[in-house]
Amino acid sequence: MELLKRAAIINSLRSCQLFVGLPGEDLQRVADLTAVKTLDRDAYLFREGEPTLGFYVVQKGAINVHRVTAAGREQVIHIFRPGESLAEAALAGDMGYPADARAVEPSQVLLIQRTGFLSLLRHHPELALRMLSSMSSHLRVLVAQLEDLTLRDVETRLAHWLLKRCPQPYTDAAHPVEIQGTKRVLAAELGTVGETLSRTLARFRESNLVSVSGQEVTVLNPAALDQLLRHNLGE
Repeated sequence: MELLKRAAIINSLRSCQLFVGLPGEDLQRVADLTAVKTLDRDAYLFREGEPTLGFYVVQKGAINVHRVTAAGREQVIHIFRPGESLAEAALAGDMGYPADARAVEPSQVLLIQRTGFLSLLRHHPELALRMLSSMSSHLRVLVAQLEDLTLRDVETRLAHWLLKRCPQPYTDAAHPVEIQGTKRVLAAELGTVGETLSRTLARFRESNLVSVSGQEVTVLNPAALDQLLRHNLGE
């Protein structure tokens, strides 16, 4: 059983972008530093300011990394899903974790423990370059999210969010977009609440811009939605 568990850990590490292409011997070393943590839905993985135990790779489920605004509203930074790593930046200092992390569904993560991994980095500097690349990717996500939140209203932010997920946003070819997780989580990503998101989707349906079926929103006419977005932006 232990061999199967270790093999599952190594497979999960190998599927993570941070460790893609890493030689098997080095994956074994990382696996030696790894502990498995299971989380029920709504259980916290860590809270802002808590001492850094290490960073994480999601094996299954979804982890909502967020901060709470001065008004008490939860602002989602990113939803991390299987194969994604999180909290690498917390390894670099002693300030603790910079945000809260909570499971939005039953989840399992790998904890790569801080002390041992920092020692491994000293002997394998190419891993440090991979860490920088991963953190750079996270930064691009944050910059894109900041740009989205500067858009004027929820209608504009939702239109932008949907169009970013359409491979051909300037055509009239319908495209399905899956909402991963709950609409409440998507609302938090968009800087609003569930009721406002539902009303906005209803307006889009009434205008024949989208259809909604469960977790799937089909953009019926991306070009028309793009026109709405440009109108809202005054372009």
